[in-house]
Amino acid sequence: MNNISFPHFLIFFISALFCSCSTTKKSQTAEQSVVNIEFNADSAYTFCAAQCSFGPRTMNSEAHEQCAQWIQQKFEQYGYSVELQKADLKGYDGTILKSTNIIARQTADSRQQPSTRILICAHWDSRPWADNDPDEANWRKPVMAANDGASGVAVMLELARLLQHNHGSEIATPHSDQGSENDSARMAVDFICFDAEDWGVPQWEEQVDGDSWALGAQYWAASSLPQQGNYQFGILLDMVGGQGAKFYREAFSMQYARNIVERVWQAANTAGYGSIFPYKDSGGVTDDHVPVNEKAGIPCIDIINYYPDCEQSSFGPTWHTINDDMQHIDKNTLKAVGQTLVQLIYSE
Repeated sequence: MNNISFPHFLIFFISALFCSCSTTKKSQTAEQSVVNIEFNADSAYTFCAAQCSFGPRTMNSEAHEQCAQWIQQKFEQYGYSVELQKADLKGYDGTILKSTNIIARQTADSRQQPSTRILICAHWDSRPWADNDPDEANWRKPVMAANDGASGVAVMLELARLLQHNHGSEIATPHSDQGSENDSARMAVDFICFDAEDWGVPQWEEQVDGDSWALGAQYWAASSLPQQGNYQFGILLDMVGGQGAKFYREAFSMQYARNIVERVWQAANTAGYGSIFPYKDSGGVTDDHVPVNEKAGIPCIDIINYYPDCEQSSFGPTWHTINDDMQHIDKNTLKAVGQTLVQLIYSE
């Protein structure tokens, strides 16, 4: 992903435009019940570490292919039907990238399916160059991508496991003595692991090419697959496991799917993670959700970390460095994001 710099007057305009809704949304959270299903951060952490055990999952590498097989097997283990969308995509430098989008669909059974189907996605490839590392000697080393890649897939896998485990179950809330048939999941959820997201132009190149990022998402969005899914909306997870992370309302998300942002941030507040999902706005990010919105026509938001006071990068101190490893993954962050999505899926 790549950060888009907005003029200061535009940032001010966006903030002024949306700040009026903050008080309203906060007051509405009191009307919701807290979902009594726990997102297991230890499990998500294990899924994150398992991906990193293959090494950096850079394009065209053995680790990349091995991890793809592992992700496919995990989704199938949790009852999902998996399709591999393979394509030869051209990187900014002309390199042919053997890309695989991993599409996991929730399969139907004899039980009644929710009428709403949503898409949760993340990229699973690793940045081949640590071009934001403080040490220039590391710039051409690959990134382990524990946060910038593996964390989003880890949260999705844990959600898939929970959805299988709790499918059709009765879910009690703190305001009721027992669950009811109406407390099962309100949404059917499909997952996509987008490939070739992080082959964007490195910082040492003079050229600027926004289209060099999110290649796998661009390919999927331009195909016929989005229409087959009939998705009401989408949620992109990017860098959702960093230490001390907070998630501001990303500008393109507010532009294309403001109502989905409001619903997700309301769910975070209800689940008790309002401090990690503050009602504050950030700039726009060139990320996988952009082609999902613009090419596929699916309203999609980006849950992506934002560090407004970090001098090295607003994406945090480990972004595109050799320090994006498991030592800098925080279970509390994984928990906040995962529990927010559980709240959304089971209470909408």
